Amino acid sequence: MPIPAESVRFDGSRLTIEDVCELAARRRPAELSAEPAFRARIARGADFLDRLLAEDGVIYGVTTGYGDSCTVTIPPALVAELPHHLYTYHGCGSGRMLTAEETRAVLATRLASLAQGMSGVSVALLAQLEALLRHDVLPLIPAEGSVGASGDLTPLSYLAAVLCGEREVLYQGRQRPAAEVLAELDIAPLRLRPKEGLAIMNGTAVMTGLACLAWRRAEYLCRLATRLTALNVLASAGNAHHFDTALFAVKPHPGQQAVAARIHADLAADGPSRNEQRLQDRYSLRCAPHVIGVLADSLPFFRGLIENELNSANDNPIVDADNERILHGGHFYGGHIAFAMDGLKQAVANVADLLDRQLALLVDSRYNHGLPANLSAAEGPRAAINHGLKAVQISVSAWTAEALKQTMPASVFSRSTECHNQDKVSMGTIAARDCLRVLELSEQVLAAMLIAARQGLALRQRRDGELALSPAVAAMQADLAARIPLLQEDRALDRELLGLLDDIRNQAWSLYDS
Repeated sequence: MPIPAESVRFDGSRLTIEDVCELAARRRPAELSAEPAFRARIARGADFLDRLLAEDGVIYGVTTGYGDSCTVTIPPALVAELPHHLYTYHGCGSGRMLTAEETRAVLATRLASLAQGMSGVSVALLAQLEALLRHDVLPLIPAEGSVGASGDLTPLSYLAAVLCGEREVLYQGRQRPAAEVLAELDIAPLRLRPKEGLAIMNGTAVMTGLACLAWRRAEYLCRLATRLTALNVLASAGNAHHFDTALFAVKPHPGQQAVAARIHADLAADGPSRNEQRLQDRYSLRCAPHVIGVLADSLPFFRGLIENELNSANDNPIVDADNERILHGGHFYGGHIAFAMDGLKQAVANVADLLDRQLALLVDSRYNHGLPANLSAAEGPRAAINHGLKAVQISVSAWTAEALKQTMPASVFSRSTECHNQDKVSMGTIAARDCLRVLELSEQVLAAMLIAARQGLALRQRRDGELALSPAVAAMQADLAARIPLLQEDRALDRELLGLLDDIRNQAWSLYDS
């Protein structure tokens, strides 16, 4: 019997990007802590709010209207209805629906925040969120409509509505009414307590969940681009001296040094394969560590920003039950995620551009040092009618151009909204969606480069004889040869590209130790 996967436990302790990604991929289940101390801490917040209400306390979003309407006093008899009006009037999202993986990441991220115990919600609300994850009942959440402060209000309204048995969900591959699915699973719809509508919606769960997925994809793209560069140096008969440890010791960016060291090892650069035919290769080969290294060096910094947001209480107001205080602030503001996503998409797009330039060298017989034009393996009379990777290079150029176009920072386009109450907003969710699009395009570039690397290495060996390859590169070459038949006669490559895209997103290749 397979060993059950260890659960991701929600008890207010620190979670990682990997925890969210494992939940999003359904590789690990969610578990809400049953520890009495944790549950008592959550309950204290809800009980404190109840006492304040009984004492006629004024609490934003509980006994007042929302946003610019905070001066409107809610009659006591209508306080219980207010949370349901919040998610109802925010039901105006548009655009594509978040994918199943993205939606799970959002659920996990919101649960992590509420489990901090500073939101004044009930244990029942946390249990309902856990139930959605456990049964894979996924609210259909439109991707567009959030300015990233006051949090992801419009998209998260779809989560709040589903918890209450309204709107629609994706369940077992079908779009169905939430009420119907909850009844089938014997899950009672919630009636939100005061403040619970705000607690669900007034936070950064959408942008942060998407950021976790983006970071994981970018980290793998960084490693795969490093391996691909090594393969392209070999295919181009490049100079391995460019990656010497001594050279990079004098420019001590640690990520850049790590990328150079990996390429150096992949090239077996201390062995007989060292190529000194040219003093200096073109920048896309020689300066690859300097480009990929920017991404490598930024990843730890961006991880810190994303994980701090993931492990924060980020709604408003904050309910400090232990000290019996209601703290009004702006923790729903997604500025750190906006900055991380704007920066990450620029670093990723630059790597795509680097690989695009490497491919341009590889397919051009003026610059590829003896390889056939367009890396076509056709020989004899049939070589005249075969065009190899000519169209692939054009597509890579198109994908790269679009990725670069998407790098305009979203965070600088703040708009004043909601009667100038939300007069400076983060645009973090737009930045996260942009980053995922840049990653999608860049992964398409990498898929094409896998075909080019397979083709280029085979043609280099056909021309120059067997190469002295490091074990890691030899294994990668064999794996690619098994996946991708040598392109001798022209054939459509779209299915192969789609398969390689899946391989990239499933991280099919184990690349380097860390």
